[in-house]
Amino acid sequence: MRYLRSILPAIVLSFIFEAAFAQQVPMYSQYIMNGFLINPSFAGRDGYTSVNLTVREQWVGMAGAPSTYAASFQTRILKDSYISKYTAVKKKIIKPTKGGKVGLGGYVFNDNNGIMKRTGVQFAYAYHISMGRTGGIRNDLSFGLALTAYQFAVNTNGLIYNHDDPLLNSYDRSVFIPDFNFGASFTTSKYYLGFSMTNLFRGSLLIADTSITKRTELGNFYLTGGYKFPLSPDWILEPSAFIKASDMFLKSVQMDLTARVYYKEDYWVGMSYRTNDAIIAMLGLKYDRFYFAYAFDFTLTDIRKQSYGTHELSLAVKFGESARRYRWINAY
Repeated sequence: MRYLRSILPAIVLSFIFEAAFAQQVPMYSQYIMNGFLINPSFAGRDGYTSVNLTVREQWVGMAGAPSTYAASFQTRILKDSYISKYTAVKKKIIKPTKGGKVGLGGYVFNDNNGIMKRTGVQFAYAYHISMGRTGGIRNDLSFGLALTAYQFAVNTNGLIYNHDDPLLNSYDRSVFIPDFNFGASFTTSKYYLGFSMTNLFRGSLLIADTSITKRTELGNFYLTGGYKFPLSPDWILEPSAFIKASDMFLKSVQMDLTARVYYKEDYWVGMSYRTNDAIIAMLGLKYDRFYFAYAFDFTLTDIRKQSYGTHELSLAVKFGESARRYRWINAY
């Protein structure tokens, strides 16, 4: 048994380090709460200045289980001052400016997955283009670009493995990886569609990399969409989908199918099915400018026998009375 305990970690690590720098992006069950985390074009789309905190503990009860902690900030730069305009006959007219088109966001995170750890930041710029109105409904087309940078570290302290293994000794235990993410979205008061991709440079800008081991990052692709069906003056049904894939497309496609019901836009409950993974129960409430949401993932794989499920808590606060002009597009 002692020999088995020594050899198994090495076998597992031999697989891990073939793709050690294939980005294992954080997973979120409540992606609707803060779409900016997966698509930079969502930064500032609702016009509010908002701060979000997310804590996710996956497979509680298992040693080395994944956990994610994230804090984000986003805002729309609004032009709320007055401007002066001169007509052809030099008549001075003063009127309010229109809403700004630029959204900005920032995001810090710590993602742990067994012996691997990623800690980093992301800064996003989004540009929102008004596409006019269709049937009285305003349409916005948005594009976003994000600079992301994180430390990828491997901690083998306490791990039983062969210290003379040339594979395990040929890599740096910690490197710094800068890269870019891109996103685009189309949003109305009734529905939204979004596409985004991560690691445009595939991690080719490694810093502090002195090893001879070939390393790479996988690009990840996200497709999101949702539609709001008014059931009555107080009730809204919102089905949505979140499709995830990577460069290894045929082997890594995963989909979250979600349905949420809102009451007066202040309370909501929902269910989600993640293919080949879990069933997720969600609930949340809004009080004044504060938003609270909780999700529980019931794992469908054999891991459920070794854990107490996955818990995710999201908190948000929104500021800015000027956001009233964007209330039609409230993402919550």
